[in-house]
Amino acid sequence: MEKHFDLLYDAGPTGCGELIMNLFLTMKKMEPGQIIKVISYDPGAREDLPAWCRMQKHTLLNREDFGKTSYYFIEKG
Repeated sequence: MEKHFDLLYDAGPTGCGELIMNLFLTMKKMEPGQIIKVISYDPGAREDLPAWCRMQKHTLLNREDFGKTSYYFIEKG
C-alpha cells in the first residue's frame, strides 16, 4: 500500500553529505507536519538519515528497503 506524502525527493546515488544538505534545504521550505518521501541508493543513508532526523527533530515514520534502494518517509517537526 502506498503511503501518503507531500513531497518526493529522489536522492539517487548521492552520498550522505550531499544528500543531507539537499534534504535540509528541501525540508526548510516545507510546513511542520508535512511528509517527504526520500529515495536513496546510498547504503550509508540507512544509518545517517535516522540520526539526522533525531538531531533535527523530524520523525522518521518508516523505512522500506528493496535491494539497494531505500525509501524513507519523514515528517517535518
